[in-house]
Amino acid sequence: MHYTGEVYRPPLEAYTPLLEVTYGCSHNNCAFCTMYHRTQFAISPMADVESDIIEISQSYPRPIERIYLLNGDPFVLSTEKLIEISDLIHKYIPEIKTITSYASFYNLKNKSKEDLKVLREKAYNELWFGVETGDREVLSWLNKGCDLEEYHKGLEKMKYAKMSYNAIVMQGIKGRGKSKENAKETAKFLNTYSPIGIFIMSTDVQYGSLLFKMREEGKFQETTNRENLEEQIELLKNLNVPGDVLYSSGHIVNLVRVSSHMRNKEKMIKKLEYALESLPTEVLDSKNQARAI
Repeated sequence: MHYTGEVYRPPLEAYTPLLEVTYGCSHNNCAFCTMYHRTQFAISPMADVESDIIEISQSYPRPIERIYLLNGDPFVLSTEKLIEISDLIHKYIPEIKTITSYASFYNLKNKSKEDLKVLREKAYNELWFGVETGDREVLSWLNKGCDLEEYHKGLEKMKYAKMSYNAIVMQGIKGRGKSKENAKETAKFLNTYSPIGIFIMSTDVQYGSLLFKMREEGKFQETTNRENLEEQIELLKNLNVPGDVLYSSGHIVNLVRVSSHMRNKEKMIKKLEYALESLPTEVLDSKNQARAI
């Protein structure tokens, strides 16, 4: 298998075969992210892609119904290139049902709604989007490569194509004192076209990121654990999505972990409220995310 530089995938894809079609990140400029700073973006040669598909077909237990494309944003590839990759996957793994990867609304600016419809028919039917926030103010400096209007245009394309997506959301990204506002705006965005999964990540200020520079200059103040819990509660209260949507703050970066389907929204809210009532004040008012319950 060809794996170049850093390799990342969502926790839920832990047992999914990983196929490198790009490495690094074509955008690589998000204010909070340092994941691909050491790896220059490039597109994998199709000969390498094909040999890796063959290896996956021979080394993984069959049937193989799902495959995950690496790395930072494979959906930056042209529609034609993505179709070529899909055709190769189907050639060697005909039972495949889902081809998934990280994607962004930045990627969708160069794809039409008809492109997405064709790609969905080619098994690109469930993608992972770093939504981060639905707050216009935050998006203005987050350097996601698009603004809130372009976010909504991307959603409309996906809705037309009936393309499913998982949304990764960052709690605390609007900064201290603004958590509930961020939660309401993010919920409003997610309610527009519901994802099939909502995954919460706590904002972590990484050395070398623009966000680190902003913090050092006093332009960004980190939220406390208390604010992050309050933000999750506000987000859940404002989400109006189907009951079968998966909601999870189960990632290790989060202080309190809840994971269930939205039909159990009230139970998740109660667990978060209990944490607010029962955790020590020094933990709640700390910015340290090391402890989890």
